[in-house]
Amino acid sequence: MSFNALKEKSTPLEKQLRNWHEITKKPFNKTEADCYTRTRQILMNGIEIEAWNFKHNFSRTTTDNEVQEFLAVSKRIEDAQQTTVNWLTPADQSVLETTLGYEQVAVEMTAWMAQNEPDEYVKETFDFGLLEDFDHLYRYSQWAYMEHGISPNDIVQGNTDVILGRPTQYHHNCNIVRLRKPYDKATASPQTKVNIYTLVSGEQQTHNFYAEHGMQYGSQCIRETYAEIKDVEEEHVTMYESLIDPTESWYEKLLLHEFTEVCTYYTCMVDEVDDRLKKIWEMFLDFEIGHLKIAAEIFEKREKRDAEEVIGTDIVIPCRFKSQKEYVKKVLMSEIQKRVTGNKGYADIKDLPEDWASYAIQKKANEEGSPTENVINIITAAKGRDLVIADEELKSNQAKLLEKGLEKVQAPDTVTVEETKKMMKEEEIIHEC
Repeated sequence: MSFNALKEKSTPLEKQLRNWHEITKKPFNKTEADCYTRTRQILMNGIEIEAWNFKHNFSRTTTDNEVQEFLAVSKRIEDAQQTTVNWLTPADQSVLETTLGYEQVAVEMTAWMAQNEPDEYVKETFDFGLLEDFDHLYRYSQWAYMEHGISPNDIVQGNTDVILGRPTQYHHNCNIVRLRKPYDKATASPQTKVNIYTLVSGEQQTHNFYAEHGMQYGSQCIRETYAEIKDVEEEHVTMYESLIDPTESWYEKLLLHEFTEVCTYYTCMVDEVDDRLKKIWEMFLDFEIGHLKIAAEIFEKREKRDAEEVIGTDIVIPCRFKSQKEYVKKVLMSEIQKRVTGNKGYADIKDLPEDWASYAIQKKANEEGSPTENVINIITAAKGRDLVIADEELKSNQAKLLEKGLEKVQAPDTVTVEETKKMMKEEEIIHEC
């Protein structure tokens, strides 16, 4: 169905104020909610945080009174929307349970985007980041089991595999190496732009959540795991945001931010299975269409261009949350050994130069060990092996995958291929509930 947001009805800006009761909605039930209700809620929290941050930064750079007034009013609306969305999180959902939700968002969303991305270079970047978030889910799952006694399937509901990806100890790169080639704003499709704006928002909020909540555990090992993966999320934000054309004006970026919000709320509304949350997504979609129309007017007035030149005439679907197991498996089997290079490209481990800039970063960061390697050692010592939830084909390839993914630079507590093979031979005592 065609959906041109600029021609749809919307809630006027002056009617978007809500009282405190309307802002703070009842949380979802963590034991009853569909896992993709959770991922939608997590994603939209990140989308709102990005929109609010962007508008504050824009406000600090403009002397245009009309723009300042729109930003001032809409920032307040965005902030209230973020409160509504974020506070749908139930109070009895632990930090680690929420964390598994964050990583499921990253895996499913990035995999969906990669398969629906028209720019091959951007797609390759999505595939690269996918395997890193996939590994994060595996590492955090061990702690969720040991700390709270939960199976990761309590959160991911069997839709996402839990097994190693590109080992997290190798995600620590020189941030200059992480920089990618930006798209050309004149030729890139609205799909590419919305995909990247959405992914930057999600990864940024993942970083923020880990930064703000990882310290809530008393265990030094868990705190260090959050610190390590938070550092990777910072790299992800750097990598994905570098794909955005830096010559886009503030007005064009405002237009794209508002369009991204419209697209993501539209997708949430269409896909949501919880009727109560569906009404929230629908209400905020109406709000954001109103914001988009004003942003389009500002853009057209300042740039003397048609807004549809930038966003097109139809809605863009940046993510459709559903299981991506087969696609993730394909990328995992073929690209676990891939690394980023200084020429904004990619290379196999065996082709990396001796002076690859990331080696120095990894040596320093992991000189006393990698927390994400240590968690596997800890659960193995306690339970005989790590927790893996995947099909038999993927499980049987665990040692081979690790062997392909290991670099010559290794943390002192690295789980070896031989240790992995030994674990796999042990009787598996952790069963899926």
